[in-house]
Amino acid sequence: MTVHPSLQPAIDAWTHSIEAISELVNPLVEGEWNRATECPGWSVRDVVSHVIGFECEMLGDPRPIHSLPRDLFHVNSEFARYVEVQVDVRRCHTAPEMTSELEYTIIRRSRQLRNEKRDPETLVRSPVGEVTLSRALTTRALDVWVHEQDLRRALDQPGNLDSPGAHITRDVLLKGLPGVVAQRAKAPANSAVVFDVTGPLEFMRTVRVDADGNGKLDASVSLGPAVTISLDWETYLRLAAGRVRHTAVADKVKIDGDQPLAEAILANFAITP
Repeated sequence: MTVHPSLQPAIDAWTHSIEAISELVNPLVEGEWNRATECPGWSVRDVVSHVIGFECEMLGDPRPIHSLPRDLFHVNSEFARYVEVQVDVRRCHTAPEMTSELEYTIIRRSRQLRNEKRDPETLVRSPVGEVTLSRALTTRALDVWVHEQDLRRALDQPGNLDSPGAHITRDVLLKGLPGVVAQRAKAPANSAVVFDVTGPLEFMRTVRVDADGNGKLDASVSLGPAVTISLDWETYLRLAAGRVRHTAVADKVKIDGDQPLAEAILANFAITP
């Protein structure tokens, strides 16, 4: 085995999700590639283009030389412009061109990952800058799984909400939860907020805010929390990934306790762009 054991879970999760994407899009007719997703301004084709583009960059391929149109309303930052180039350059591609490039990219990237010999702490270039190899692979596993779910919702083909990519995504999103509660929502000092998540991936977590206003994640149950927020795993994902506003899924979220605090938390819940 050439891959460091600590990298294998992320590689396995990435493989599972990107192959699931390939299976989802292979049978699509041309018109289905234009279906809108919950990613602002992006169709099914655009999401797949984004996945292909980022994997090509991880392979070290040169970025396309391409000028973006000026009327893309969802491109509102330098990073968004960076991301959009790989998407917009493929908007004229046909369904066979898209599936062929996706399959070829999976083959190339899988070969690269099978031959990976570097230490997990090795610094590597990624679309978000220089990061450790471990973080880069974890980020790719998360990104591909989240986009798999974007495609499943757009195509009305639910599934894989408890796959290896789901577990990696949950763990990454949970790391951002104390910041959401303590820094963004300004939960009171010495308070606790409980998240009760149901569905294919069930978990309960408490964010405790200390006397200095710092949040800490805790797996134990809190007695007398300031608020308990109960929701299903898919809704949690959609909120945390910035796919929907909390007001659009209010019927899927149950709040017990401090209503204004819960509203502040849910309004600031998005962790990934």
